Amino acid sequence: MEVELKYRIPDEGTADWIWSDEDLGSMIEEDSWSVDRYYGSYYDTRDMILSKHDITFRLRHEGDFVVACLKWNGTGEGALQRREELNITLGTEMPEEADPSVFSQHEVGKRIIDAIGDEKLIPMIDVSVLRKSMRVDTGSSILEISIDQGKVTAGGREEPISEVEIELYQGDEEDLMVIGNQLSGKYGLEPETESKFARGLKLLNTVNN
Repeated sequence: MEVELKYRIPDEGTADWIWSDEDLGSMIEEDSWSVDRYYGSYYDTRDMILSKHDITFRLRHEGDFVVACLKWNGTGEGALQRREELNITLGTEMPEEADPSVFSQHEVGKRIIDAIGDEKLIPMIDVSVLRKSMRVDTGSSILEISIDQGKVTAGGREEPISEVEIELYQGDEEDLMVIGNQLSGKYGLEPETESKFARGLKLLNTVNN
């Protein structure tokens, strides 16, 4: 289960302030800083079978590696988002096609294979972000804080991305809320209630309508 808070960042200056925040700096795990370019695509069939089953399938370059990701059963309330998530590292090269069989040993992978039948998965939404990440230790919980700046592209249209994600890796959800409230209050952050995938779907619907 992935549990995280997401907030919109209004401008680049605010992103820089969050990245250098002294209160966070006092809790940062040693050598946990990272800056990487993440780029990849969300896949579905032409008639969006996976979306109809509340499943997303993503292939993404994360630093030097390509990671296949499934997300499903997503729920959200304001900035707080929960969803089931499964990741498999495929290697260093992006495959020519999205192959759901990489998840065939897992129940949700079997659901995908049954649902799409002979249909092919095709790239529907592209996302490219520069991600700055750090892990903080509150003393009772481990959180990863990521600042994403880039864009989502679908149907020949694009929308900018500027957000901070605070993900609970280990510990108490209450600590997640405390850090989220501190950052959102300090920097005037508004909840980001839509995922990158959801924003891509809106772009597709705009084109199709």
